[in-house]
Amino acid sequence: MALIFDIKRFAINDGPGIRTTIFMKGCPLRCVWCHNPEGISKESVKMYTKKKCIGCQSCVEVCPERNLTLTPDGIQDLGHCTYCGKCVDECPTLALEMAGKEWKMGELMQIVEKERAVMTESGGGVTLCGGEPLMQTDYLCELLDELGKRGFHRTVDTSLFASAEQVERVAEMTELFLVDLKHMDSQKHELFTHVPNEPILANIRMLSKMDKPFWIRIPLIEGVNADKENIKASAAFLASLPHQPQVVNLLVYHDVGKSKHARMGSIYNPDGCTMQVPSETCQQHALAMMQQHGLNAKIGG
Repeated sequence: MALIFDIKRFAINDGPGIRTTIFMKGCPLRCVWCHNPEGISKESVKMYTKKKCIGCQSCVEVCPERNLTLTPDGIQDLGHCTYCGKCVDECPTLALEMAGKEWKMGELMQIVEKERAVMTESGGGVTLCGGEPLMQTDYLCELLDELGKRGFHRTVDTSLFASAEQVERVAEMTELFLVDLKHMDSQKHELFTHVPNEPILANIRMLSKMDKPFWIRIPLIEGVNADKENIKASAAFLASLPHQPQVVNLLVYHDVGKSKHARMGSIYNPDGCTMQVPSETCQQHALAMMQQHGLNAKIGG
């Protein structure tokens, strides 16, 4: 079974057409701007939304570990949760949620099959993302194989921080890759994501040599990677590939992950990195640089 933390139906930004996007748990990166922090851990994560809480203490009373208590600031976790999920099931207002549930193949296929007509009509399909889906490579391949047998277009949204063998295995049963390109300088890449970029760049080049369709997604963040030097280096790298990406999406920074960290009881951007929305001038410069290198680029996507 796969550990899934979300399933998004009627998705329009996760590949071509209208798609069902399945979010798989676990990620080796720790991007300071991460907008899905609940997907980082390979285990289930409990999330609490204070404004939904009515203070009924149903969760406190049902917890077999006596791990929860009601305070003036809402429900407090005392640190010995076993993630049994009883508090989540008991909460009448959905103030408590569990990000991470094991799904059987048949259960996932039931969800996907419901959208077959709209996916077929729109030229869509199914996207597997995370987290980092390649952290569950065995199940990912089982899932891709089953989707292929059913005739669905398959897309994998990935950082490509994985072994070449993993990527090659997944590529055999994937129509399209969506690949994040976060920084060309490996030291800065490690500063902002906690991993170096050499395996990622090597895997991008490998996909290109295989002539495997892929899109590149660049999170455009002032203070991280939106400087002229990095944008030029990114464009030059992509232009140098044997087969260029079908599209380069420049994704403008947002801090939606901040509220999720608050619900998880963790800290957004704990290292205090400077991150800002890039100016319109900066965005247009990045777009022009990509286009000057012959790349099919656009802002958003």
